[in-house]
Amino acid sequence: MIETVLLDTGPLVAVCNARDIFHQWSCDQFKLLRPPFLTCEAVIAEACFLLGGKQNAVLELMQAGLIKTGVSLEKERSAVLRLIKKYSDIPMSLADACLVRMSELHESSRVFTLDKDFLVYRKSGRQVIPRIMPD
Repeated sequence: MIETVLLDTGPLVAVCNARDIFHQWSCDQFKLLRPPFLTCEAVIAEACFLLGGKQNAVLELMQAGLIKTGVSLEKERSAVLRLIKKYSDIPMSLADACLVRMSELHESSRVFTLDKDFLVYRKSGRQVIPRIMPD
């Protein structure tokens, strides 16, 4: 079974910004992992906002087929809302909720992230979410 990699905002921004402290680590991971990476439109929006004038790099990665969106918020809104309410004390962003939901939908997936909140989040109630994170 081929593992699905779910891409979070942090590594996406780092790959697109050579000045990011996680740029080299994220680029190394991009080379080791098998694309396409799945993400959600909330991650794309966050990354474009954070990159400002460099946002075209995100869309170019999509155009090259390295990144694809893999969830419909329209279809998954109830599950996403449930997660946001469950983790309201953190609080959970829309992008994180979509990625947790995607981890539930894609059984053999890992979240490629820099966000330590993924150490706390659980899929399907109590299951640890497999992650690709720096040490």
